[in-house]
Amino acid sequence: MIDTPGAAPSPIDAADINDERAGNERPVRAVGASWFDLPGGGRLPAFVSPAWESGGAHVTAALILIHGRLRNADAYYAFAEAALRAARRSLDDTVLIVPQFLAQADVAAHRLPADTLHWDWTGWMGGDAGLAPHPRSSFEVLDAIVARCAQTGRFPALSRVVLAGHSGGAQVVHRYAVVAPHRADAPRVATRFVIANPSSYVYFDDRRPDGHGGFGPFERARCADFDRWKYGPRDAPAYVGDTSFDALEARYVRRDVVYLWGENDCDPRHPALDVSCAAQAQGPQRLARGQAYFRYLQARHGAALAHRGLVVPGVGHDGAAMLSSPEGVAALFGAP
Repeated sequence: MIDTPGAAPSPIDAADINDERAGNERPVRAVGASWFDLPGGGRLPAFVSPAWESGGAHVTAALILIHGRLRNADAYYAFAEAALRAARRSLDDTVLIVPQFLAQADVAAHRLPADTLHWDWTGWMGGDAGLAPHPRSSFEVLDAIVARCAQTGRFPALSRVVLAGHSGGAQVVHRYAVVAPHRADAPRVATRFVIANPSSYVYFDDRRPDGHGGFGPFERARCADFDRWKYGPRDAPAYVGDTSFDALEARYVRRDVVYLWGENDCDPRHPALDVSCAAQAQGPQRLARGQAYFRYLQARHGAALAHRGLVVPGVGHDGAAMLSSPEGVAALFGAP
């Protein structure tokens, strides 16, 4: 399914790594050298470690890291490598995959092949169908990558797959964790979802934070779209099919999910913060929204909730710092 050897990403300087405030409606600087062909048509680039191409008898873990709204998969591959080093793991036992969800401007600027999958600027963050050449959901891409990881002939010792993201990438991972089907064909492989500093979450009913630590019914007159996907269950993408949201919620709360919130990611005026009325119904800024969502799930499910939430001290909206922090490294590579 990969027909081009992966290349090491170009060096990333500190400004590129930490510029979460930059505008996203411009072509990306770099496109991954490895290409992943999806069953049924379409392909997309990725930054990958060598084992993704060749397989590996000693690979026990796979990290699938999702970039943010800037689509800078090269920077996120550097984040993944830095976290791997901090964990004292190696590319001999861990395969790294950073798929790249491109926009039309990227395809044009880099003169990419006509079968390159691409989305609107941010639609991929909610699982929307692609614009061309096939209407593939970003969630279908993740399905295919996870399925490839789980192939026994490629990674016979694989026991764990971690899907992780920061900011816009965390929105993808969170929503994928909500809607992705159970993989009954890979019982030997445990799956974890690591969700770091997203702007918003999927609520399962009409209650939202009331500003006093509790939750109450939200008035639709204040925001007509407060419960529309990607903030709630209304008008969910076609990928969901006819599965009820009650069933999705019951499965989601049993999944291995770790939320990471930067202690300093609390700026209500951050340029990359979702300030739509639907997002603001969840709280004023990312830290508040994340902690409120965790309390919401705790209130609904109590001890049945299998999720964990961790505050990363002294870190703001910084993907590199979040993922290489002790909390980030433990979530990505530590024991359950």
